[in-house]
Amino acid sequence: MFPIFRSTIRVIAVGATAMAACLLPTGQAGAVTVGEAAPSCVQYSTSWRYTFVTNTCGTTQHVTVEYRDGTAVPCRTAGPGDTVTFPGYGTGDNGVQGVALCSAP
Repeated sequence: MFPIFRSTIRVIAVGATAMAACLLPTGQAGAVTVGEAAPSCVQYSTSWRYTFVTNTCGTTQHVTVEYRDGTAVPCRTAGPGDTVTFPGYGTGDNGVQGVALCSAP
């Protein structure tokens, strides 16, 4: 039983490390410039798990979600009619403030 428990712990630890590496900024390469609020044709809905941003504009939009605690998430490109997914507010109730336009370097 202990070898199974030990291997399970290793898998969880490796997964957590990989997840943390994806979430942490990596210097200039991960920098995102956040601009003004997204136009009204960019709409969002949020839950504890996901935030869905839908582009109903006639043009492509580069968007990011702004959170109450300042959590930075990557800039995503949404073509006309596309929906892109961001993290939700989570179990800590990190509310979504809104959607902003952005540009990745």
